Parts: sequence; C-alpha cells; structure tokens
Amino acid sequence: MNNDHLKDVLSRARHEVGKVIIGQHDVVEKCLITIFTGQHALIEGVPGVAKTLLVRTLAHVLGAEFARIQFTPDLMPADITGTNVFNLQRNEFSLIKGPIFTSFLLADEINRAPAKTQSALLQAMQERTVSIDRETHNLPANFTVFATQNPIEYEGTYPLPEAQKDRFMLKITMKAPERAEELMLAQRTMGKESPEATLNSGAVQAVIQSHDLTVLREQLAGIVMREELTGYLVDIVRATRQHESILVGAGPRATQSLMLGCRAYAAISGRDFVTPDDIKAMAGPVLEHRIILRPEFEIEGLGVPEVIQQILQQIAVPR
Repeated sequence: MNNDHLKDVLSRARHEVGKVIIGQHDVVEKCLITIFTGQHALIEGVPGVAKTLLVRTLAHVLGAEFARIQFTPDLMPADITGTNVFNLQRNEFSLIKGPIFTSFLLADEINRAPAKTQSALLQAMQERTVSIDRETHNLPANFTVFATQNPIEYEGTYPLPEAQKDRFMLKITMKAPERAEELMLAQRTMGKESPEATLNSGAVQAVIQSHDLTVLREQLAGIVMREELTGYLVDIVRATRQHESILVGAGPRATQSLMLGCRAYAAISGRDFVTPDDIKAMAGPVLEHRIILRPEFEIEGLGVPEVIQQILQQIAVPR
C-alpha cells in the first residue's frame, strides 16, 4: 500500500462527507487530519452547525463505531466508563461497558461536566485504556475523541484544565455557514435530501473499514519532511514560550502534534512532501488552545490567533 492509496482514500472520504455536510471544507479536513494521525480534537461552535452530524458522518464513511455523550453537571465517571454489575444468574460480576468503548466518541459540551468526570477521559485519550474496579480494559485502536464546547455560554460550566487541553491535537472552530450554503441547507430541508436523511438513506458509502485505518496511518511516515523544515517547526513552538505577550507557551507535545499535523495536511493536499505553508496552516489549530496570554495584553484586545501570526512573521522561512 503506497501514498497514492492514502491520497485516494482521503479524497474519497472528503467527497462522501460532502454529501451530508454542506460547506465546512476546512473543518472536514482538520477532522480527517485528527483521525489519520490517531489523535483527538476539540471542536468549538455555536449550537446547530452540525458538529454531531459531522462526527457521525465521518464514522460512517470510515467504517467505525460512533457514540455520543452529553456532558452535564451531574454526569459521573462511571456513566462514561461503565461499571461492574452483579449477575444473579451467573453469580458473578459482569462488566457493563460505557459509551467510551467505541471508535469515534463525541463528548458533547465537555465543559459542562465537573473536573472529576472530565478527568475520566484523560487516561482513555492518552493510553486508550480504561480502569474499572482496578481492572484495565483496552479501547479500540481507532479510539478518537471529538469534544465540543459552546463558545457563547459559560454559565454553569467548568473550564477544561490546561493539562487536558494539551491532549487535544487540534482546536477546530466551526463557524456558521455562508449565505449560499445556508440557502442550500434550507432547500434540502424542505425535501427528502436533508443532511440527516441523506446519511440514513444509504447514499453515503464507506470508503474503508475501521481496521484499514491503522495501515493507512503508517503511510504518513512516507511523507518527506526536510531537516530545515523540522527546525523551522521547532522554532515556531519554542517562540511561543518567549513572546512578550504570552504567559504560558506550548509544550513539547505541541511540537509532536504540529509534526504529525503538517504531514497529514500534505497528504490531504495530494503531496508526499511537507512545505512551509503546511506548517503555517497547521500552526494555528495546533497552538491556539495551548497558549495563555498575559492579562494586560488581553485587555488591549490582542488575541491568540494574532499572536501566532506575529510569531510566524518573525521566524525566517527556510528555502
């Protein structure tokens, strides 16, 4: 299996997802990058922009299982991981698995649950294992978390700890559709071709089976990245720790995420080599949620995306 097959699968996956999701091309690409690098993503967007439908569609197209957890203030860790229940017929305890035992998990409004419940995802995201009553259970090899946050409503929420944010490879922002896209959505809603109906009708085809994902991920190692570009990438991440407006910069995990991300971005773009533009394109999604600005700069209206652009302009691009 070569890189051409990887490019073909990515192209077909985008095409099939496009049958359901109207617009959001950049978001779809970033979700595919997350999946094909074996990482996790934090999706931020207002209600109704099809966050759940997007992850459901990706699971269908890639032949993977899907589960959704609606996070609430009273959600307990056992509600996510599962628990052992005594079986009277067998006279023994049996495991009732929670929704975390799936391939693609949508953690909806993750910041609505308290820290104890949020932390139940930490071990699963990092090690793909779950501990229940001192026993460790393996999760599927393709276990991927897409956690969503509502950016406009913070009452009754529990902000994610920085350590947990760092475990998300990308922060993906889903914006409202353009007028033409929303017009198309309105027209399709009136008929039998609504996005949900299209997904349920069988019109969307699976391009691979879930067990093929592991093999395809290995093909990313064949994407060539020059040593000069590796140095450029490292300098960008290190600059976040030295910029005058940044209180806390990105750590070494950000370097690894950016390395994986720009390789996958090159593959999605149909190339078998990384360019400086690939690194620049992935720097924002990889670094944005890992950076904390100094309060005095936030008061002046400076945002993290603007700071990242300043850093990219300051570092010389290798030729």
